[in-house]
Order: sequence, then structure tokens, then C-alpha cells
Amino acid sequence: MSGSDTFDDTSDDHERFEAELVAHDQDAVRVATADIDEKTARHLVSNLVDRDVVIPVPGDRVLVHEPSGETFDSITQLAVFHNGWTAARNASEETA
Repeated sequence: MSGSDTFDDTSDDHERFEAELVAHDQDAVRVATADIDEKTARHLVSNLVDRDVVIPVPGDRVLVHEPSGETFDSITQLAVFHNGWTAARNASEETA
């Protein structure tokens, strides 16, 4: 295309618009994990222990996240990990 036809060509507009919508949707479903304080983390991890999702290993002073097999020595790190792990799992189930 040449001249003013170049400015009138909108053939790629729908693809750019769709890409922006997808990016916006992905931002909307992200879970904020950085804002977990220690009190919230303790409450979450206590609930996870009660549901056998997290197994405490007293001798090693660690917590094992059963579904993933990951080991943590920090309650806050475990809480942040679990929230991210759950969000990723839920997102993959929605796209499947």
C-alpha cells in the first residue's frame, strides 16, 4: 500500500486489540502474593497443616508442601509459594 492507503489499513488492528485484551485478562487473574504478613502466613499454614497439605518435620524444622514436594524453613515463604502454586494450578485448569 502506498500513500494514504497505508494510514487507512486496519487489517492488524484486531490482532493488536485482542493481544491487549489477553494481557489485561492475565493481569486481572494474577494473585497478589507479596502482601502476606506473618500473621496471615501463620493462619494460612496452620489451615494447610490441618488439611494435611503441609507436613511439619520437627526434627529438621521444615515444612513440606505435600502436593509439590517443596520444602520450606519459612512460614511466609511457604504461604507465598502456596498462593502462587494454587493460582497457577487454577489458571491451568481454566485453560484446559
